[in-house]
Amino acid sequence: MKKFIFLILTLLFTFSEPALVHSATPSISFIPEFPLQGEPVMIVNENVKLADIASTTISGKLLKLFVYNDKPTAFYGVDINKKSGDYEIKVILKNGTSFSKNLVIKERKKIEEVFSIPKKLGGDTVAGQKSLVTSLAKENAVLNKIPTSQKIFWKEKFIFPLENPIVTDDFGYSRKTGGYTLIHKGTDFRAKTGTKISAMNDGVVSVANVARNYGKHIVIDHGLGVMTFYLHLSKINVKVGDSITKGQVIGLSGETGYAAAPHLHLSVRIYNVSIDPVKFMEFFK
Repeated sequence: MKKFIFLILTLLFTFSEPALVHSATPSISFIPEFPLQGEPVMIVNENVKLADIASTTISGKLLKLFVYNDKPTAFYGVDINKKSGDYEIKVILKNGTSFSKNLVIKERKKIEEVFSIPKKLGGDTVAGQKSLVTSLAKENAVLNKIPTSQKIFWKEKFIFPLENPIVTDDFGYSRKTGGYTLIHKGTDFRAKTGTKISAMNDGVVSVANVARNYGKHIVIDHGLGVMTFYLHLSKINVKVGDSITKGQVIGLSGETGYAAAPHLHLSVRIYNVSIDPVKFMEFFK
């Protein structure tokens, strides 16, 4: 009888063990599962500790990891001009083993609308168009060189920069301005002049400046490549180098620069790739 009970217990443990091993197998998940061009992706390593990971890459390019919801995580910004298709995410563990999964990037529907240049910036003239494009290139060259800390400054969820956020202009469509086409790499929110603008999360002020097209603007570095941009402000309350806490009022909305009416233009970048801010906020519901 004892031999029979021993045999039954042995069989139970033999058949249950593979299921337990399988449930703890390291894997990768994506949020969203099938991102569009111009969208952010949250890449999550399942069933593995951050300390056990040697590297995580996309098509050979190294991704920076942090812990979110107790899981090794990385943000990846899909450039709006990136070719759609499959891109391999590969994780190599310190014990030499590896696992991978393809990230499938879908094509974004192209939308184009005619957009006018405000009279204060030259209006819809050939000279106004040339000045706009030339000055935008110079302003973007400066912003593209902003360094980001390799330290993560935030611990809690991101928040919208203003109360009751109402989108007035979406991310990712093309603005036809005379002979030029400019992609709107941010989201515009309704905000009458003087509306309080808050920091979306903890970080450090990288830029607090005035420019021809972006007007009074602030850039906050949240670390590990994540930066938030607040444009067309009427007032700036912070200076470069300031440590900022989530929800802190950093300025007031306005219509300075390339703006026909008061609003807040919000941009979010992940390692200098502008992505849809509204999609980014969906990570933190």
